[in-house]
Amino acid sequence: MNQEHPNSPLHGVKLADIVEYLYNVYGWKALGEIIPINCFRSNPSIKSSLKFLRRTPWAREKVEKLYLDTIKL
Repeated sequence: MNQEHPNSPLHGVKLADIVEYLYNVYGWKALGEIIPINCFRSNPSIKSSLKFLRRTPWAREKVEKLYLDTIKL
C-alpha cells in the first residue's frame, strides 16, 4: 500500500469532495469572490471546476487551503 503523505490533513480526501463541500458551505458566488478564478465565476459546475483544478496546481492549492481553513472553524 502506497502512503506518500499519511500525516497530511488532506490525505485520503478527494478533490471532488473538497469542491462539493466548499460549494455547499459558500456557494459559487462567494467562492468566486474568495478565490477569483473563472471556474467559480463563469457558468460554474462541480465537473468543470474539477477539470480546471486538476490541470492547474496553483488554483488547486488555493482551494485546498480554503478547505483546510474552513474545516478548522
